[in-house]
Formats: sequence, structure tokens, C-alpha cells
Amino acid sequence: MYKKLLQKNPYQLLATAAFIDLFILCVCWEWFISPLRPGGSWLILKGVPLLFAIPGLWKGKIYTMQWASMLILLYDTEGLVRILETGANFWLALLETILATTGFVCLLIYLKPIKKEAKSRQKTKEAEH
Repeated sequence: MYKKLLQKNPYQLLATAAFIDLFILCVCWEWFISPLRPGGSWLILKGVPLLFAIPGLWKGKIYTMQWASMLILLYDTEGLVRILETGANFWLALLETILATTGFVCLLIYLKPIKKEAKSRQKTKEAEH
């Protein structure tokens, strides 16, 4: 397993870790740390979409990384909006914003050379025809 871990791109690993941590944060926040209603709320479900992205991120699937980079912007936006709250919500929102931004930036850095190579191949293909 350690060998497989070393073969992965560090940005891929950081993005995957950010998604996992963001899922844990969302669940804990809305379940017992500072839920909207005492005893938890249905907002706990906001973490579910992150679960669909995590396996694809871990495997390095480009398509998953592309849509996940758009998905994580929703969590970044929520964190930025809720950062105006006080108490524990401020700190949780700050952590959410940091995790979402980290995941987003790591995905962009990971995808940039892949996109560049695809564009280069497309130009070569067009020049041949």
C-alpha cells in the first residue's frame, strides 16, 4: 500500500484528503458540534455529494476531478457565507473555507498539465488534417 501511495501525485492526495476532511467536518458540524437545530438537522446530508467524488479522486479519474472541482466551490461559498456567524460556527466555517479552497486549488494544479497536453494533442491532430 505504501508503494501505491508514493506513486500518487501529491496534489491528488491533498485534494482527496481535503474532500475526506470536508465530509467529516460537514457531518460533525451539522450532527453534534453546532447543528442548526438541537439534536442535529437534515443539513447533515450536505456532505453526501463529497462521498461520490472521493473514490474517483483517489483513482485519479480526470472526469471526476473536473466535476469535483466545480462541486467543491459550493462548500467554499457556504464557508464564506457562514464565516459571518459567531462562536463555533465562525471557526467551522473558516475550516470549511480552508479545506474547500485547498481541494479546489490542488485539483486545478493537478489538472493543468493534463489539460495542456490534451490541447496540444488536439492542435497536432488538427494540423495533420
